[in-house]
Amino acid sequence: MDPITIQILRNKITSLTDEMHYHFYRSGYSTIIRESRDFSCVILDRSGRLITAPPMFFHAPVYRHLVGSILKTYGAENRIAGGDVFVSNHPYEGGLPHVSDMAFAAPIFVGAELVGFSGSIAHKADVGGAVAGSTSANATEMYHEGILIPPVKIWDAGNFLPDVERIILTNSRQPELVRGDMRAQIAVTRMGVARVQELCARFGAATVTGAFAAILKGAADALTAAIRRLPEGTASAEGFLDSDGVEIDKPVKLAVTVTLKDGVASFDFSGSAPQARGPINLRPSMIEACMFYCLIGCLDPTLQFNDGMSDAIRLILAPRTVTNAEPPAPVSNYQMVNLRLVDVILEALAHFYPARAIANAGSSSALSIAWGNTTGRSTIQYEIIGSAYGGGMGHDGATGTSTHLSNLHITPIEILESEYPCRVARFDLVPDSGGAGRWRGGLSLQREYELLQDATVIRRFDKTKFPPQGLEGGQSGARARFVIKLGRPQERETGASGRYEMKAGERFLLQTAGGGGYGDPSKRAREAVLQDVAEGYISKEAAAKLYGRGN
Repeated sequence: MDPITIQILRNKITSLTDEMHYHFYRSGYSTIIRESRDFSCVILDRSGRLITAPPMFFHAPVYRHLVGSILKTYGAENRIAGGDVFVSNHPYEGGLPHVSDMAFAAPIFVGAELVGFSGSIAHKADVGGAVAGSTSANATEMYHEGILIPPVKIWDAGNFLPDVERIILTNSRQPELVRGDMRAQIAVTRMGVARVQELCARFGAATVTGAFAAILKGAADALTAAIRRLPEGTASAEGFLDSDGVEIDKPVKLAVTVTLKDGVASFDFSGSAPQARGPINLRPSMIEACMFYCLIGCLDPTLQFNDGMSDAIRLILAPRTVTNAEPPAPVSNYQMVNLRLVDVILEALAHFYPARAIANAGSSSALSIAWGNTTGRSTIQYEIIGSAYGGGMGHDGATGTSTHLSNLHITPIEILESEYPCRVARFDLVPDSGGAGRWRGGLSLQREYELLQDATVIRRFDKTKFPPQGLEGGQSGARARFVIKLGRPQERETGASGRYEMKAGERFLLQTAGGGGYGDPSKRAREAVLQDVAEGYISKEAAAKLYGRGN
């Protein structure tokens, strides 16, 4: 095909997904959508392969599994038609990250020809389960995490099926929020169908599908070429999660062995711990997300991910391990596992390309508060809390951002205090929390909350026992902390992840982990140390003790 036409259509698809994203977050009902932007919108080829990646990168490999399940269930009997929309939130049958993430997929037909799919995934405020907000810190079965929906039709040949929606909403503690978000999500998914049909009318269906194939092949070729530029060999790494949330004194091992040979990268995760009782288990789609994220970041961040890259990868998983769980293993704490797994994969890849190595990052995490009666629109407050990156060769770690994979947004204080009965007493950075190094790790951030009504607080996080490690002589970043009942005799620091019943007037503090440092701290430029002191990032005492810069 003409390469100019291919590039034009690539950009058309990218612009379309941007349009879908914009309309969705502007139409969202919950703060999860309109503030955190915990969702993705995509266009896929006729077999479910992703054409261009969404900002929410870890959703990217999910769609192929979802559409594969739809095709397996409905395609063999020719029960897929124009105007269909499928829904699923099933981690095993649909490949979704966890039960709270609900996906919609709509086939794109031009005449009688299936040319692709439009898809979206978004976190829902509540889909039932054992706790309000559905994302439990200590579930032991996926049934504790909410209603399970295998891929089924919610629109059939252009006709809405209200009974499916009623079943979903009946299982939610927040049906109005979920209904609003679902309908907005369906609308943008159907928008994707209409826009691709317009492209087919303009360029021709054969040209559009041919461009999809060329884009996929181009990504595979580019990744293979990049892998060939690295030295062949094998490297291994391992790391540990604090616990699975249930067996709290038992760390959980994550391990990978990477082999580069003949332009193919093999990733073997079979050395990871057995499937866990608690909700930290991963499905293969999440392993793929971590694997591709790390590989592209290590090799060349200008590489453009799509599912064509799967042709240059070999993935090895062992059954019933934490990296390849089987039902009914719970999965709701998957993201903090993803982030720890990214640390491990990057450590192994650093063997092949040391110049792109970075120290461990902090861990983005989640906070949910279940209120009784509120004056706002929701009784469930859900927040994504960012963290910090580790330092790398030639750069400090970023501070106050979601780390790796997600590109999520923290909810502004003004929104929290206007919609929920809480007060945020402080929101700032923690001095001396970034790992010392020639290139410093990013700083921890902390928020202190005061509850104005009784509530159930669920905190899901990691890196309290195993803080983010430094690299090449850099020091570890500060560990994560969660302190409840501040200023009272009962004040205590909790372990990672838990559920806490708290009263009106009580306060709690959350602090995320800081990034690890890179390189010998004594080699940090004097000007950089003085600037850090001036900005309040490090104290004068730390400047003298860690960096040898007393004044």
